[in-house]
Amino acid sequence: MYVSGNYGKETLSEVPLRDSSAHGNATHTNTKHATHIPSSLPVNLWDLLISIHYTHLIIFFCVCSHGAALYELEKEPGYWDEQARATLDAALKLRPREHQAKNIILFLGDGMGVSTVSAARILRGQMDGGSGEETVLAMDTFPYVALSKTYSVDKQVADSASTATAYHCGVKANAKTVGLSAKAVAFECNTTFGNEVYSVLRRAKAQGKSVGIVTTTRVQHASPAAAYAHSVSRSWYSDADLPSSAREHGCVDIATQLVTNVDIDVILGGGRMYMTPKGTPDPEYPTSNSRKGERKDKRNLIDVWLKAKPVGLLSTIVRYFLISTTPKDMRFEVFRNSTRDPSIVEMTEKAIQILKKNPKGYFLFVEDEIDHGHHDGIAKLALTEAVMFDRAIQRAAQLTREPDTLTVVTADHSHVFTFGGNTPRGNPIFGLAPKKADDKMPFTSILYANGPGYIHINGTRENITLVDYYDEEYMQQAAVPLDAETHGGEDVAIYAKGPMAHLFHGVKEQNYVAHVMAYAACQNTLINTPRRIVSLTVSHVLLWY
Repeated sequence: MYVSGNYGKETLSEVPLRDSSAHGNATHTNTKHATHIPSSLPVNLWDLLISIHYTHLIIFFCVCSHGAALYELEKEPGYWDEQARATLDAALKLRPREHQAKNIILFLGDGMGVSTVSAARILRGQMDGGSGEETVLAMDTFPYVALSKTYSVDKQVADSASTATAYHCGVKANAKTVGLSAKAVAFECNTTFGNEVYSVLRRAKAQGKSVGIVTTTRVQHASPAAAYAHSVSRSWYSDADLPSSAREHGCVDIATQLVTNVDIDVILGGGRMYMTPKGTPDPEYPTSNSRKGERKDKRNLIDVWLKAKPVGLLSTIVRYFLISTTPKDMRFEVFRNSTRDPSIVEMTEKAIQILKKNPKGYFLFVEDEIDHGHHDGIAKLALTEAVMFDRAIQRAAQLTREPDTLTVVTADHSHVFTFGGNTPRGNPIFGLAPKKADDKMPFTSILYANGPGYIHINGTRENITLVDYYDEEYMQQAAVPLDAETHGGEDVAIYAKGPMAHLFHGVKEQNYVAHVMAYAACQNTLINTPRRIVSLTVSHVLLWY
């Protein structure tokens, strides 16, 4: 882990973790991160869960070490009546918080479609010894939920760049572009200028708030980039990636924009090779040629970022903090070196601890690379990331106050990931469906519609009983062969709590996310055009702030 910044002697704190066995059922405790998980719960479970949630001490698991006992309870009609009654009572008592949000946290599960959330819920429960299905995730406890339509201006199934522009800046855009309206054309540098749109993060900074970015990808990745950069190519990470025509027209790489466009207080993530001069050895991998710096302009942007920080401000409001943990993206959670690389939970905790020092509040963006595991067609990588993402949401809830912090959890897009097969309760999420397919061979509950998992031997599907389908790198079978699995086009969920969270309801366009956050923070109108009345069809509503 390579660390830069004026951060004193503080270190990333330890957090509770639980590890699963290879088969996702048995558990063991990591002694370094030991925590207490209750072995049983009272019969009146939902009364307890609901009452605890609304006093802001949240229980995230319906853990029952005696699965048979829970199963017997579920046979009783009264069990379900009590659960529904408690849930209904809580809903009747729910009151919107109609005041300004001091702080805003946007959690973005990259590629976290609804099927991924459901599977991660089961996995998290099974990692803690339960059946899984009855588990309550941290995001499940949020009182307001909506659906987000993720298409972009030019794509039915969108990418992470155009969607990031939508939820950060409030306008839908074209694929491959970040921080630009749809008037900008991908890869055409001269269409950049005059088409810039601005993010909630940037507007929060203008309000005097502290702002931060946490990601398990490179910090120049499309999802965080739309918060601070304006680029017709999401892939122009460093100046080495800029074509000569783009340099001639004055386009600037994303890494440079990271340290010059907005005064970002906390930056935690990967991508340091894009910030150091060409040939600079990586501090963790000094002998690796593929991890050396690649900037042609010979600038060390980490030094540029640090030198721009006013030392006098550090002791009075907030200390600046930058961690570039890896040359490119951070390692998947299942491969993370816990003694060297911080987890998303630890990074989220550290970011909040620093940002909350500002009495005016803060805006924090937190992203997890669930998406990359799905693209690889390896569900264990994706779902383990999703579980850790939920743990980060849980930790943030412990460090913040709901009355002054709007917390939003959503995804940019989904994936062609599914699980099914008439599996029984408690079936290991990475396990087999109970019946064989028509080809007389078994299949896993988890499957992909396309991707690298399409493997046929002598014209027939691979017999998965010959492989370890619980392995961390097992590639689930896919119906259509592709080098990389693709995004899905269905709606994704939005979960919200805190001030103005009630504005998230129903089915909304994805760019609406930014508008609610801006409204909650009492920012100036997020509309990137002059204030005027726009003619709309009856089925549309335009909110002016």
